[in-house]
Amino acid sequence: MYEDFAHLYDALQTDVPYDKYAEYYEEAIERFGGKKGLCLDLGCGTGSLTLCMEERGFDMIGVDSSVEMLNAAREKGGSILYLNQDMRSFELYGTVGTVVSSLDCMNYVTDLDDLTKVFTLVNNYLDPKGLFIFDMNSEYKLKYVLGDNTYVSDGEDIFYSWQNSFDARSRICTFYLTFFEKAGDMYRRFDEEHYERAYSVEEVKGALEKAGLEFVGAFDDLSFDAANKESERIFYIARECMK
Repeated sequence: MYEDFAHLYDALQTDVPYDKYAEYYEEAIERFGGKKGLCLDLGCGTGSLTLCMEERGFDMIGVDSSVEMLNAAREKGGSILYLNQDMRSFELYGTVGTVVSSLDCMNYVTDLDDLTKVFTLVNNYLDPKGLFIFDMNSEYKLKYVLGDNTYVSDGEDIFYSWQNSFDARSRICTFYLTFFEKAGDMYRRFDEEHYERAYSVEEVKGALEKAGLEFVGAFDDLSFDAANKESERIFYIARECMK
């Protein structure tokens, strides 16, 4: 996953408002008593948000399981420590003031017990009362918006199709991605499959609390309004409890 796709990722993510994400994280830290300083970007990908956070004065660490994505991140510069680790078993050298995770990385953890493990590790590496801020695709989005739909994009040098299949029993949405990348007078084809699990707010809250974190709230996309039944992207905020 994210092997051949890594070098195309940024070209296909030009509409992602990284500045708004960083602004949201800063405002959440101010609203809920966090502190600016050392910050972990968990599932940092190609590091666009990580670099944006560094430019806002955070000391950044980026963790991702894809070597190819991290190579792309390092090419962007900055003084960021990047670590090639699985978020289900990551290790840091010490604690951090804030942990963020963006663009539905947590949906890629498709087992509830594994999700709780990730949350437990986050709690272990957070400073006292540090904040954990992350977003997830909602069950409504994965089931009804993406569902069994197909999307096609025909760019100048890249054509791709994105077919979705939602399994109601497992609550896993499978993304079948087919890319055709222009290479001289020909096109190179490659395929990837991605899997995201749908979680209810109650399940996420329960996993956070089981991991020892204090649930602060679940909010509609990039806002501090309570998430509702038709929210497509939900931002969760949790706080480290005094150990």
